[in-house]
Amino acid sequence: MQFSITQGSITAIAADAIVVNLFEGVETPGGATAAVDAALNGAVRTLIASGDFEGKAGTTALLYTDGKLPAPRVLLVGLGKADKFDMQAARKAAATAHKALAKLKGVKHYATIVHGAGAGGLEVETAAQALAEGALLADYRVPNYKREAPEEGPSRCTVVEFDAGRVPAIERGLRRGEIIAAGVNLARDLSNEPPNILNPAAMAQRAQAMAEQAGLKCTILGEDAMRELGMNILLAVSRGSANEAQLVILEHAPAGLEEQPPLVLVGKGITFDTGGISIKPAERMEEMKHDMSGAAAVIGAMQAIAQLGVPRRVIGVAPCVENMPDGNAYRPGDILTGMTGKTAEILSTDAEGRLILADALAYVARYQPKAVVDLATLTGAIGVALGPQAAGLFSNDDALQDALMAASKRSGERLWPMPMWEEYKEAIKGDMAEVKNSGGRSSGVSTSAKFIEHFTEGYPWAHLDIASVAWTTSERDALTPKGATGYGVRLLVELAEAL
Repeated sequence: MQFSITQGSITAIAADAIVVNLFEGVETPGGATAAVDAALNGAVRTLIASGDFEGKAGTTALLYTDGKLPAPRVLLVGLGKADKFDMQAARKAAATAHKALAKLKGVKHYATIVHGAGAGGLEVETAAQALAEGALLADYRVPNYKREAPEEGPSRCTVVEFDAGRVPAIERGLRRGEIIAAGVNLARDLSNEPPNILNPAAMAQRAQAMAEQAGLKCTILGEDAMRELGMNILLAVSRGSANEAQLVILEHAPAGLEEQPPLVLVGKGITFDTGGISIKPAERMEEMKHDMSGAAAVIGAMQAIAQLGVPRRVIGVAPCVENMPDGNAYRPGDILTGMTGKTAEILSTDAEGRLILADALAYVARYQPKAVVDLATLTGAIGVALGPQAAGLFSNDDALQDALMAASKRSGERLWPMPMWEEYKEAIKGDMAEVKNSGGRSSGVSTSAKFIEHFTEGYPWAHLDIASVAWTTSERDALTPKGATGYGVRLLVELAEAL
């Protein structure tokens, strides 16, 4: 969808529909909504007085102008309570409006005001960014393998601003929102792809193609290169698959910052997870194509970081592996030696994500990073603890944890700090190796994080367990469609900029 901006009154715009807004509890509209109400002889106030539209978040009302305005339709979108309004509410308002208009066959071009830049208290650039993000995330379509073409919604959005002095800030915000939304939707595309299409080599190729377009340095290590490095824990997970593992390294290094200690982002990239020898139940196994959502988020974030020109060195690492059972597959009871020389005892081959992260996190120590953040669809238990409302945050560094929590608030992608107490080490002590890859059902989220921490050395580190937020089996809200969510892209961009 294409954005444009024009200065003037929204009541003068000829489009298939115009969008204005209302806060919950407001009885007499102001600003652009008041101008529309006046042009329609009080139709908005009548709608409010009837109780048919209260301005609640996630709600809309449609009015027809009957020739009183150049546009034939007016869509009112609710902003919710003014004292709870923030950037995420602005995103959701834009997404709600776009989804409502997409259901109307005659709307290909709509015009809208910027939500929240007045009474909402947002900076105008921030509000414009939220508008672009919300509309583009709502406009997302999954990769299409059907013979018939998918239905298409609006293709143009004109942002209307009465104050000419605010137009440059709106232009900047729209562009930023477009870049970030494109990164989120890239991550969604990767995660939604069927696993026979997106195996480790195909994922590496797509990352490389993106890097060429975005101006990132891209290095891909195959299994021979990883074997020479001693990455035997990661390679064990790949042994049962006919598709070779790949380690994708993406680097954003602005001029003059090539030697800066980088922020390193590591994403778990299991392109399909059967559970290996510890095979999963058949029911819902098809969802395990999403087990590479951490890597997808890193790739999407790196695209956005490059296109935004973030003034710091950032490196993204995506270990891409398929976990399958065959005669070569690793087994429960195996003992593996990784890149650091540390040993791991295998209790479950379905606890494979922490294994590929073990060697990937050992690999990134060579960069002497300022901080390392990994994202992984690691445990089902995190969903029991937090549900689909937040990802779990584990960290060995208070400053990094604080930076992530601040980035979470700005991005609207929630995190919740989880414990990393020393007692969790006891549950993962191996009988014949230093650690075992499962501490059992009790405290499973924290013991799995403790296993990963065992392979981190010499740098601040945080682990985000995103298993409960990376995909959804039904549309959660206007921002979050069925399938992959692209969780983490906005969060990582905010973190990179903050650092």
